[in-house]
Amino acid sequence: MAPKPARLMLWTRQAIAEVFARLDYGALGAIYCHEGGDEFWKVKRRLCQKLGTALAGVVRRRLKPGGRSLYVGAGVAELALLAMEALERRRHVVACNLRKNEVRILNRACAGLPFRFEARDAAMVRGTFDHLWLVSVLNDPECYPELSELSYGRANPATFDPRRFARERRQVVRVVDRCLRRLSRPGLVTTSTEEAHWIADWCAAHGVPWRLERRQYPSPTVGDPICFMRLG
Repeated sequence: MAPKPARLMLWTRQAIAEVFARLDYGALGAIYCHEGGDEFWKVKRRLCQKLGTALAGVVRRRLKPGGRSLYVGAGVAELALLAMEALERRRHVVACNLRKNEVRILNRACAGLPFRFEARDAAMVRGTFDHLWLVSVLNDPECYPELSELSYGRANPATFDPRRFARERRQVVRVVDRCLRRLSRPGLVTTSTEEAHWIADWCAAHGVPWRLERRQYPSPTVGDPICFMRLG
């Protein structure tokens, strides 16, 4: 039987609850949804907090104190994990998000906590990290529509654009390469099962041994199965 997730400290759980209470869900709705954003967060708000807090307990066991983590495309789903790393593991976290409006909303809600969201490309961040968070990024339907449809098994052979897919694939390969080059070894990658293929492909191309943990966990917002990969 797999061990239960470690329960976060009381002050961490309180901090997470306060952040979720301060979020501007009206503004977030317009960012996350083309329409129906208010209804989306009515359904997802408590679930996202609950799943994120549980996942933070799972990740907590896998991280050593005082390390550094790079979060690619960090948003509401990552709030509990960032709080856990900063408050309980005293780790330095770099949370990148290209949507400036969302970054402002998140930073207002996280005022007083020892981390900030940054509106910049994670692939351009300098330095090394022992943990890379790369979840629901490489299959994002807004950034990579053709790749996303293929990844989730929804590609329509009558309308699928192979040239656009090839262009998106080159973009993803560059993102993966830039991020993984900053991962110290041994290192941990938290990703979705769909995106794990990109990590494995990079490792094969660079002669880096890797191991995939069997157990999976639902991501806090979209429900993608999350897994852990050990590199080196």
